[in-house]
Amino acid sequence: MHMKYLAVLVVAFLAAGCGVAPQPPGPVVFSIDGYNVTLAEFNEGFEHSEYAEQENAERARAEYGKHLIAQKLVLLDALKKGIDKDKEFLKAVERVWEQSLTTTALGVKTREIKKSLTLSDAELRRFYENMVKEGITTKDYKDVYPQIKLQAQKQMESRLLDEWMTGLHAGSKIVVNKNFLKFDK
Repeated sequence: MHMKYLAVLVVAFLAAGCGVAPQPPGPVVFSIDGYNVTLAEFNEGFEHSEYAEQENAERARAEYGKHLIAQKLVLLDALKKGIDKDKEFLKAVERVWEQSLTTTALGVKTREIKKSLTLSDAELRRFYENMVKEGITTKDYKDVYPQIKLQAQKQMESRLLDEWMTGLHAGSKIVVNKNFLKFDK
């Protein structure tokens, strides 16, 4: 990813996520030097925080508000100092972005596999018989059916995910510099 492209993404991300818009959409909970946090942003952040688990909701919201103000003060100071343009920061953002995208893509593929996965009774019976043959279980099929079904689904999901990855490899031209990486075959 080009650094200029990443810098534009980061600036857009910060501007969108920081409530920098001239007319905030909704009531403002607090404002720091023109930086606004709307009620909707506050509520969303609060609901995803550990503060939401406290019994006294009024006190929890006040504590979260203090925490959020402190966080935004640090953020604004970092922006004033240009830390958001620092190469190390941009590289860290890129790594987090790549990891998040990879995790999300794997989650999407896993859900897709789960949604399309069906195992016949014959397949489940074969799975059970293999477990009996290997000495993994001695219980009756009906007694372990839920566990058998779950285990068979997990193995099938794993196999299908592996096949997907193999397909990604097969459909791509991958060149490895053997001076730096030596893979065992």
